[in-house]
Amino acid sequence: MDSVLARDWIWAFATAAHAEKRRLTTLDSAIGDGDHGVNLCRGLSRVRELLLRDEEAPGAAGELFTETGALLRSHVGGASGVLYGSAFQAIGGALPMSEVDVDRFADALDAGLAATVKLGAAVPGDKTMVDAFTPAVTAFRDFRSAQPADVGTVSQVPARARDLADAAQAAAVAARDGALATIPMQARKGRASYLGPRSIGHLDPGAASTELLFRSLALAAKGWAVPSSA
Repeated sequence: MDSVLARDWIWAFATAAHAEKRRLTTLDSAIGDGDHGVNLCRGLSRVRELLLRDEEAPGAAGELFTETGALLRSHVGGASGVLYGSAFQAIGGALPMSEVDVDRFADALDAGLAATVKLGAAVPGDKTMVDAFTPAVTAFRDFRSAQPADVGTVSQVPARARDLADAAQAAAVAARDGALATIPMQARKGRASYLGPRSIGHLDPGAASTELLFRSLALAAKGWAVPSSA
């Protein structure tokens, strides 16, 4: 995970969220305030503006994630701004200033999940973004743990890049499955919990946007993201 991949991931997430804004808002209208897509895109628009101003965007991956988190906390309304903002800030805070290997990035994803769980006081099964975030992080780390240890020579850099792309793809699939698993759940947290049994049968909007987050990571890791300077 270097600064280029960090920028591509954030840019890809912002692009995906804007493309899915109407769907996210529709999902939230069923069991929430009906503003998740609009609010998330408002904050991510500010992040994209930062990325387009190359001279102002932080250089190191950790700094970029931290600044992204701060912008989301400031410009995304509702709980999602605090949750996504805190997740990105925790990821950034867990990364060293130097280039980050896959294992350190797995630790950073763990930190992002922990921040989300702590702030939202949610656990898997509550019908929240945690239902997609948790299996994604677990899949990323489990995939990585199953791979042979890197020797660390220059010739193995492409292999490490493939490790990251494959681990990110595993995380994206797990996030998708976790999001879909919220449909039959009854919400136990947030505004959706006020609906009781009526929340059953709806995809949680936070889990849906978290699926976009990890799908975007997989695309960026494979080099398919739109460059942030475009």
